[in-house]
Amino acid sequence: MSDAFEIRLYPLLKEIVAHFGTPFHIYDEAGIRSTGHRLKRCFCGIPGFREYYAVKALPNPAILAIMADMGFGFDCSSVAELVLSRRVGGSGEDLMFTSNNTTHQEFAMAMADGGSIVNLDDISLVDKLPAIPDLICFRYNPGERRSGNAIIGTPVEAKYGVSHEQLIEAYRTARDRGARRFGLHTMLASNERDHTYMVQTAAMLLEQAERISTALGIRFEFINIGGGLGIPYRPADTPLDVEAMAQAITDAFHAFSRRNGYMPKLYMESGRFMTGPHGALVATAINRKEIYRTYVGLDACMSALMRPGMYNAYHHVTIPGKAVGATQVVDVVGSLCENNDKFAVQRPLPPIAEGDLVVIHDTGAHGHAMGFNYNGKLRPKELLLKADGTVELIRREERLEDYFATLSFTPDALHTRMRSTTCQLAN
Repeated sequence: MSDAFEIRLYPLLKEIVAHFGTPFHIYDEAGIRSTGHRLKRCFCGIPGFREYYAVKALPNPAILAIMADMGFGFDCSSVAELVLSRRVGGSGEDLMFTSNNTTHQEFAMAMADGGSIVNLDDISLVDKLPAIPDLICFRYNPGERRSGNAIIGTPVEAKYGVSHEQLIEAYRTARDRGARRFGLHTMLASNERDHTYMVQTAAMLLEQAERISTALGIRFEFINIGGGLGIPYRPADTPLDVEAMAQAITDAFHAFSRRNGYMPKLYMESGRFMTGPHGALVATAINRKEIYRTYVGLDACMSALMRPGMYNAYHHVTIPGKAVGATQVVDVVGSLCENNDKFAVQRPLPPIAEGDLVVIHDTGAHGHAMGFNYNGKLRPKELLLKADGTVELIRREERLEDYFATLSFTPDALHTRMRSTTCQLAN
């Protein structure tokens, strides 16, 4: 959670809670816009640079509208994400559709309503498209040539992408089927704060673009280095040096241009970096339990933020109005009937009493979006702290009628011949 967001939020927090109640995720428009402008400023040396916001990080129309206003596109991996992006004005090449194990119907949706950039995950998918688009892209998996990281796994183990050995044949097949414009994509790491890793990724793609161009005589309109830009979840973490990363990547693109006589555009698909630090989960302490450990129970649970339980991920926790001084070691937990329903484990925090507000930082990406309904738990509301200081409800909390909605349907049944088959077998 950025210092600027905390400074803007905390003086308003009691008033916000009094009006909306807890729990809720809240996002900072000013912070999101500042990060977006920083990216554009850093990469201004590459004509045509564009961020394609990873919709999976925070699929809320109010947030997507901010991205569209900054001129960004949308990285989509499902029909629902395509629909959300189109509803805020995205169309055609504003949309990058990168999916895996994709059905014919999903490809048809990606190519309908103005289409999208289709980024194929497998060489076999060329023949499964409803039609060959003019512009086509493949996701490259370098295998043992690169390492990944703990979150996304190593490339050689990943289910994603076209292998090194398949890459030239993939573009040859697409070209022979009628594609005339080409892009190249990869996604190798998640939450990476070492800027040199991303520079190496850009250099790798430029090298592959030259290899393919030499073999097939095609040019690449864009290189997409994917997402994976990391954020400092822990206060002591070193932030990603975006300026150094951008300068090195810009230099690599200009060197490519000198060798090849043209420069492709640079695309990226930052999700976490764009919104992660600009979101927080605000909850109320409703219980203290003293057994073998001290547990502080909240009115939010893992259904609102599953990263700590799923990945053992760290999210910083603060107690507004209580300065850091004397601390107690506690587990901060929710009410889910799972023992990994913990936001913080053995964390030294200021003494927390029932009724205190608890702020869990950096939930602006993969927070509400990864929520679920196990145990019948309902996901909380989402709020936006707008640049003008007003606070707006941008998603209401789930209600019981939402949970039961899929049980309201017209009865349908398939009457099979199982009974007669069973009788025949018995005879």
